[in-house]
Amino acid sequence: MNEKVILLVEDNPRDEELTLRALKKANVLNPIAVARDGVEALDFLFARGEHAGRALPQVILLDLKLPRVDGLEVLRSLRADERTKLLPVVILTSSNEEQDRLRGYSLGANSHVRKPVDFAQFLEAVKQLGLYWLVLNENPPSTGGA
Repeated sequence: MNEKVILLVEDNPRDEELTLRALKKANVLNPIAVARDGVEALDFLFARGEHAGRALPQVILLDLKLPRVDGLEVLRSLRADERTKLLPVVILTSSNEEQDRLRGYSLGANSHVRKPVDFAQFLEAVKQLGLYWLVLNENPPSTGGA
């Protein structure tokens, strides 16, 4: 059976822990892979190095402010490649900058969610994300490229 993996791209250990805790509390039981910078995310997504042979995730939760390669550049690379151009990408960020939102959507983000400061609000946001992207949403059919 093909498991619906979530790729969380987050460099802040506290935000990573909060997101993982919120997914668990929201009863999202899918496997979660974590990439802690943009290079690691791209290696995971393009199955390079230690990630060779790995299947593509069901959805990507992408922070914008990342070391080495920022989130917008990760998104740009995904959309430029035939294998990953249709993967659902949810920008999950603490940035409240309108320019970040505009650039994210311009590069092909499917959704932009600002991380609430309050954990209860964050839990509800993550629960809704999980319900939509993992249960309700139907991804495009595989083209056999990956």
